[in-house]
Amino acid sequence: MYSLSSQLMNYEWGSPTALPELLARPSDGEPWAELWYGAHPSGPSRILDDGMGRITLGEAIARRPRHILGDMVLARFGPQLPFLLKLIAPDRPLSLQVHPGQDRAREQYAAEDAAGVALDHPERNYRDANHKPEMLYALTEFEALCGFRTARRAAEILEGLQSPVTERIRALLLERPTAVGMRTAFRTLIAPHLAPPPETVTAVANECSARREAGRSPSPRTDAIVERLQEHHPGDPGVLAALLLNPVSLRPGEAMFVPPGDVHAYMSGVGVEIMAASDNVLRAGLTPKHVDVEEMLANVAGTATPPMRIAGENVTAQTQVFYAPVDDFELSITTIDQGERRFEADVLVPGTGPRVLLCLGGDIFAETPYGQKRLRIGEAVFVAADEGALRVGGYGRLAQATVP
Repeated sequence: MYSLSSQLMNYEWGSPTALPELLARPSDGEPWAELWYGAHPSGPSRILDDGMGRITLGEAIARRPRHILGDMVLARFGPQLPFLLKLIAPDRPLSLQVHPGQDRAREQYAAEDAAGVALDHPERNYRDANHKPEMLYALTEFEALCGFRTARRAAEILEGLQSPVTERIRALLLERPTAVGMRTAFRTLIAPHLAPPPETVTAVANECSARREAGRSPSPRTDAIVERLQEHHPGDPGVLAALLLNPVSLRPGEAMFVPPGDVHAYMSGVGVEIMAASDNVLRAGLTPKHVDVEEMLANVAGTATPPMRIAGENVTAQTQVFYAPVDDFELSITTIDQGERRFEADVLVPGTGPRVLLCLGGDIFAETPYGQKRLRIGEAVFVAADEGALRVGGYGRLAQATVP
């Protein structure tokens, strides 16, 4: 087992207090958006054990891929860790975004390379050649937008708004209540040559606020989200996209899967995020970062998709596994209540292959036939594939990222 560092990402939407409070660390006043635990070159963890020279996890994998990844993972994914684990803490809405599928990621990554666009260029879309399905496990109440509503429901929410742009979109959805109609409506809102000007966005947001306050809103929750997006991104056409998207509220312990092609925006809360090892994010608004609407639209699935909640399966008395419908990752949560504190590592944590363990609270010790590590909140270790069965003791909560 190797002790891992985390990589802090200070994105502007992050909370300056949520992760420091969770980890019992002092706040430095900067936004702590994400902590990464993995081998992705955009933010690799380092191995902290004496004698390892603080090499990155990716460098360790390159030296001994078979030992660290195992034959099955190596054959399926090559000499790379196929998943990335994060803690995420949005304090304000993230960008309106989508992630690419595998074929599109490979094609466009190669195209940007061939065009000579540097990996760190701010206008590069594809940082790697991988798709990016992801799953969010809520540690607190977590709010998001994810996936298109049905055309009928979106038309109901648009009804009564007096702006010509909302009237046109409503008429379009009623005439074409299909995936093509929804994609067209979405394009009408965000494509640069079609999108409404800032003053129109502001006028519609004010209408949403007024009808909610007057008690005549078909969806007070949606109108409140439009108000909040307008507050943080005044006049951005992405504000009105909330009228087409599903609002999602996760309670602590609930999980949601976001497949490639689903438009989404996380808004607030603290959670554990697991994904394919990728940093490919295609944005269409609600952000100061690079926006490429046409490339984003090329990846959007227009089908109405209710949020895909993943129920944890109780595989043992202490462990729930959240099975995402992908080959790249699997998340399990193991909980030992303080009153059931174990003084020996006798709780089996199901899983094989390469594993990242992240302590979410308590005082846990993890043990394989090759050694033992102690973990407190925010601390992580990597377990190589050939280390065999993993058992834990102590008390607290532990997230495990692994490969199905």
